[in-house]
Amino acid sequence: MELASEFCEACQRGAPTVTDEEIEQLKPQVPDWQIVEVNGEPRLTRPFTFPDFKTALAFTDRIGALAEEAGHHPLIELEWGKVTVSWWTHKIRGLHRNDFIMAARTDQAAASA
Repeated sequence: MELASEFCEACQRGAPTVTDEEIEQLKPQVPDWQIVEVNGEPRLTRPFTFPDFKTALAFTDRIGALAEEAGHHPLIELEWGKVTVSWWTHKIRGLHRNDFIMAARTDQAAASA
């Protein structure tokens, strides 16, 4: 199944983070995303560039709508011609399969922007 079409499940405290083996399977499906650690928590992060602020803002709005629909919300940093999106699961202080699903959905949104 394509990662972007998978269901984003509700994540509770204590849910397991993805294993190294799962990351090896999932990461190739979102190759432009980097795993970065912030305050000891891994995050999937990717910058997107746009020709102007208006287009970057519209992309930000689209990601916000996707996030709200899934009930899973990223950090979105907006600046002129650039949007950086970071996905991680706050409740488990790390990465869950949901984060990879949402990264794939973000890629789809960028491809159609």
